[in-house]
Amino acid sequence: MTDSILFAVNDGLAHITLNRPARLNAINDDAAHAWLDIARQVSDRDDIRAVLVDAAGPAFCAGGDVAEMSAMDGETSATIGELADIIHEGHQILTATPKPIVAAVQGAVAGGGLGFMLVADYIVASENARFVSKYADIGLTPDCGVSTLLPEAVGLRRALQLTLSDTSLTAAEALDWGLITEVTPPGETDARARAVADRWLTGATAAFGQAKRLLRSGVHRELRASYDDEARTIAAAAGTDDARARIAAFVARSARR
Repeated sequence: MTDSILFAVNDGLAHITLNRPARLNAINDDAAHAWLDIARQVSDRDDIRAVLVDAAGPAFCAGGDVAEMSAMDGETSATIGELADIIHEGHQILTATPKPIVAAVQGAVAGGGLGFMLVADYIVASENARFVSKYADIGLTPDCGVSTLLPEAVGLRRALQLTLSDTSLTAAEALDWGLITEVTPPGETDARARAVADRWLTGATAAFGQAKRLLRSGVHRELRASYDDEARTIAAAAGTDDARARIAAFVARSARR
């Protein structure tokens, strides 16, 4: 079992930790395969209802492991393409699964690290977090879903600015751009992200997950298909015991006002 990415499930929460702190959690071959395996487990396991992603050490993720790339023997191009495909499959599974994901982010988030962060539906960042592209600095182009997930988050113009210039965002600037959801003082990020996950787990978890799925998928399809999906999904939700109990409680509270 790899230790490049840690994975544990407790009381409905899947906890994923990028765990190569000496390499600023840069993704290598081992981590890429682990990411895909974990994504499949998150999607397939009925005991997982929400997900928390964080990282060990001073940085969240510095993207791909450039040092390992440079050491590849003659097959650098093909190998990088294969690893990108593996990572992308994991990203696709996690963004599509009806299980909400929160990320706790600190320190550097660079290159493909932006993609690993943006898989999350709710991003809590420390005041010390910094966000940068850096792809062109080493003659490479966006991967790890950055070309899709970044403009979805901040809009095309700002995505182009971040990838075509040396722009580096502070946490406050990233919040203003819509790249992240909220900012916390250093030392409070993990606890705040866990509080977000706990709210999902103690609330209408299935409804949160389906709302995430509808919004994520709606970006990539025609309006009529999204409307039809919404109608089917809310009808299914209305038929659950959880929804009936919550609606009855809401009506009772309203009647007392």
